[in-house]
Amino acid sequence: MTVDAVSSTTGSDNQRVNNNDSNELSSNMQHHLLYTLGCFDHQKAKDWSQALALAVRDHLMHDWQQTRLKETTYETKRGFYLSLEFLLGRSMNNAVMSMGLRSSAGRALQELGQAYEELESEERDAGLGNGGLGRLAACFMDSCAALALPVRGYGIRYEYGMFHQSIREGRQFEQPDHWLMAGNPWEIEQADRTCTVKFYGRSEFYVNDAGASCKRWVDTHDVLAVPYDMPIPGYKNGVVNTLRLWKAAATHEFNLQDFNDGDYADAVAQKNLAEQITMVLYPNDASENGKELRLRQQYFLASASLQDVISEWCVKHGDDFSQFAKFHCFQLNDTHPTLAVAELMRLLIDEHGLEWDEAWEITTGTMAYTNHTLLPEALERWPVRLLGELLPRLLDIIYEINARFLAEVAHRWPGDVERQRRMSLIEEGQEPHVRMAYLGIVGSFSVNGVAALHSELLTRGLFRDFFALWPEKFNNKTNGVTPRRWLAHCNPGLKQLIDSCIGKEWVCELDRLEHLKNYADDAAFQQQWMDVKQDNKRRLAALVKDKCGVDFDEHFIFDIQVKRIHEYKRQLLNVLHVIHLYDKITRGDAEQVAPRCVLIGGKAAPGYFLAKLTIKLINNVAAVINSDERVSERLRLAFLPNYNVSAMEIITPAADLSEQISTAGKEASGTGNMKFMMNGALTIGTYDGANIEILDAVGEEHFFLFGLKEDQIVKHRMQHSPSSIVENDLDLARVIGLLQCGHFSMFEEGIFQPLIDSVLNPHDPWMTAADFRSYVDAQQRAADAYENKKLWTRSSILNTAMSGKFSSDRTIREYAQDIWKIV
Repeated sequence: MTVDAVSSTTGSDNQRVNNNDSNELSSNMQHHLLYTLGCFDHQKAKDWSQALALAVRDHLMHDWQQTRLKETTYETKRGFYLSLEFLLGRSMNNAVMSMGLRSSAGRALQELGQAYEELESEERDAGLGNGGLGRLAACFMDSCAALALPVRGYGIRYEYGMFHQSIREGRQFEQPDHWLMAGNPWEIEQADRTCTVKFYGRSEFYVNDAGASCKRWVDTHDVLAVPYDMPIPGYKNGVVNTLRLWKAAATHEFNLQDFNDGDYADAVAQKNLAEQITMVLYPNDASENGKELRLRQQYFLASASLQDVISEWCVKHGDDFSQFAKFHCFQLNDTHPTLAVAELMRLLIDEHGLEWDEAWEITTGTMAYTNHTLLPEALERWPVRLLGELLPRLLDIIYEINARFLAEVAHRWPGDVERQRRMSLIEEGQEPHVRMAYLGIVGSFSVNGVAALHSELLTRGLFRDFFALWPEKFNNKTNGVTPRRWLAHCNPGLKQLIDSCIGKEWVCELDRLEHLKNYADDAAFQQQWMDVKQDNKRRLAALVKDKCGVDFDEHFIFDIQVKRIHEYKRQLLNVLHVIHLYDKITRGDAEQVAPRCVLIGGKAAPGYFLAKLTIKLINNVAAVINSDERVSERLRLAFLPNYNVSAMEIITPAADLSEQISTAGKEASGTGNMKFMMNGALTIGTYDGANIEILDAVGEEHFFLFGLKEDQIVKHRMQHSPSSIVENDLDLARVIGLLQCGHFSMFEEGIFQPLIDSVLNPHDPWMTAADFRSYVDAQQRAADAYENKKLWTRSSILNTAMSGKFSSDRTIREYAQDIWKIV
């Protein structure tokens, strides 16, 4: 048979498979519309969207079943990823792409008179996360499935996401994000796996059957943990892993006697109290009630997840835990799940009768802790008083862990009482606190940072004492993002162009992108690259027009900063630069300002005053700029409300310039920087987090570096004088002057004074004034570079070409090999 004949036959076979998939999807959708959703007539887009989701879920059920069967049949080591957040975005596009069903789904819907893109947009983003921590967890789950690794995710099934952000008169307003209002077709309740989580009560001594004195937890208020499973499909490999999310429920729905007596509120009080645990992602912890609820969430996740894993073990092995550590590894995603250390000890000792030493060997042989912050104030600390009231038995265990640990410290450094005080799990003071990060370190066999600099700073800063004691525990695992969602899905035009040049294998082997370097100087390829970018910029411009009412010109440089609003991420520095450009234009230097559209997006925590004031400033400055014809011809500014994963999928492919401008030494890693780089954006950034590794990968010629480095900041802080900096920098003086005179707050006198004060504060930890001049100069270099489209496009291609290191597949391989030992 000839090659052409083989190709023809293969093409026919593929077409037949696609037609079969299309017919099956069409049939299943109509079945679910009628029998599952009860839509007899007048089906709406949301009905079709749910029917499509259910039909696609049906399609992966066999692979899901087979994957679970392998997990239970074969005795192999497994990983369990505990995270309080999983920022999944929409599940439809991920499932359809992973199973290769995009064309089949499109064909089936077309025959039914529907459009795939419209139905896809009907799905709400899952309200299971907030920022980079949750999105990283979602990328890791994707990579575990793509690499066919036996890893299960554990999280909480929040009824409401963090909040829906709207902007009124420039201010952030928060509304409930009831993402589950219409249900979630991607989840399956597993009621038979429900377990009980204890709260309150007290510890009491008792004598066991062997005559030994033991402790137990009694008089507890119990809550049910009900699991809901979501499928995480691997990319075209037949693997479907599981993300198990816990919902809290009362042990008794309501008190019938109270109800019959007419006391309706008390009758359902226990039900309401239980359901509060999983009601809202990140309750405001400014109040005592908020703190207690947050602690309840963390323990609820840890206890339910560990009970679930142990119950599976006991089905096969009973109370024999001698081999448990050999087959299990728990990865704790930041400090939130670190109560798992004490809870595993409680379960092994109190529920399964192990002695302390045996239980501790298992715990420290299975727990691994990831740290995600360099900010001391972000390391969680819980009042001993609150822990003692809510989790009395766990507090007993934490005290015992601490006593044994401090004995080890004293043995290593005899007489060094100050070191013992520094390293104690209990921070003494007027109100003693438990240091959760320290509990994670002491109870784990592995402690990792998430970027090279971050890991280095941890070992010589926050955790230096622990590093001196256990250097072998500490390691680095630089973060990554999944190329399936963050290039192949969100940038289909670029995917198609890359496929045509280097083949399709790069989607699972991102290092192959390096072959694009061979095309970086090819004029025809550069033109195709620019055409794709312009199409993406048009798509983002339409979103900005719809959400903000601002016209973005696709021929301007698209300058993007989207991330959580926080002082250390320095959205304020970005706005100061925008005011500087505005000032130049209004003073007649318009020709010196390259046309630029600046987009900023992100949510501020409801109780974070300066972050919310920064949003107000951005919107006030935008209102002035966009309404001034002299300025808007060269400069436009918009704040995108309710920034989320779906918006990021449109933003990332359109960015020309990626703003990664955190104060050096404050950002652990960042993953937005990786997504932008992967899609060909150039970075303007500080020597911080993963920026450093991006800079190393792509080279200084293709990266706009600015600002003080972490070691320079330490020296500079001793003589930091923002007032002197302002006096000696006319541009910064004019920017501060415009803010102080109320130019951007004509009818809101003094509103931005707290932000001005933060810049002029000699103790400003964020070094905003110190980095202003360097930032402005770097922005000018970026603007000058953008004027030469050929060289800019070359740099854009090289950024994508060198982004292979930043695949979450690489990160997860390192976790699997170095920490989990499951490959």
